[in-house]
Amino acid sequence: MKRPIFFKPVLQERIWGGQKLAQFGYELPSKQTGECWGISAHQNGLSIVREGEFEGKSLRELWDSRPELFGGETSGEFPLLVKILDAAADLSVQVHPNDEQAAALEKNEAYGKTECWYVIDAEEGAELILGHTAQTVEAFTQKVERNEWETLLNRVPIKAGDFFHVPSGTIHAIGAGTIILETQQSSDTTYRVYDFDRTDDSGQKRELHLEKAMEVTQIPDIRYKTKTKTIIENDGCKVTELVTTNEFTVYHGQVRSYWNAAFDANYLLVSIVKGMGELTIANASYRVVKGDHLLLPVEATTFEVKGELELIVSHT
Repeated sequence: MKRPIFFKPVLQERIWGGQKLAQFGYELPSKQTGECWGISAHQNGLSIVREGEFEGKSLRELWDSRPELFGGETSGEFPLLVKILDAAADLSVQVHPNDEQAAALEKNEAYGKTECWYVIDAEEGAELILGHTAQTVEAFTQKVERNEWETLLNRVPIKAGDFFHVPSGTIHAIGAGTIILETQQSSDTTYRVYDFDRTDDSGQKRELHLEKAMEVTQIPDIRYKTKTKTIIENDGCKVTELVTTNEFTVYHGQVRSYWNAAFDANYLLVSIVKGMGELTIANASYRVVKGDHLLLPVEATTFEVKGELELIVSHT
């Protein structure tokens, strides 16, 4: 199959969400819309094909019944999940398990959760929490018990275009005033460590998961320095490899006029984060605009993009 498969976005309400996802062309379900699950086969937010031969089918159905789209035999669960997040308020301070820990601690998750963030937009003064200062489990526990968050948590100022790799076991939180695209393993397991003592509409604090968090948190913290690599730069485009791990490889493409692309991959996940253009595969062209999320099957991983746009591309 030499054509793209476009998905309908799944919008998720969150206590920290806002209304900025409307700028991607989405109809928001509430004033606290925090997440767009753009490409997902996870049971908590299945992507549905919006048009064409597979209209109405889910990504999970395609993974299970049409393995030829993904380069051959598929097994287990589809491995990746792509989101856009609007953090109108701070997210909780949290941590995720790795694959082995998720298998031991959770009944319904096939994967742990290593993730990465591309900052689409950030207000002046925006920041992330990434990592902590404790050198021992005892020191970490003591600071948590004493609510010494300012000295425990590592804060990082951010701006549009920044990129962060967040392996499982890393204490983290996305700060207010930030829009990011997140590429992650297909998991919805989050262990909250701290939630700024806020309450929901009924006055209840959200549940914390300190016992599980302590089992999976990396102590002492390992600071991962992401080394991005420019792989194409010419008058037409700049393409940067943001990260390559066991879980995923992620690229950022800034198309100024054209990009002739060829990937050696079983499939590609593509999200348009800015602008608009035309995607051409095997002499057939398709309009793509900011907010689109699509799958390129194995026979469609050689393509051309024309226009002025930015996109995030990923594969396993």
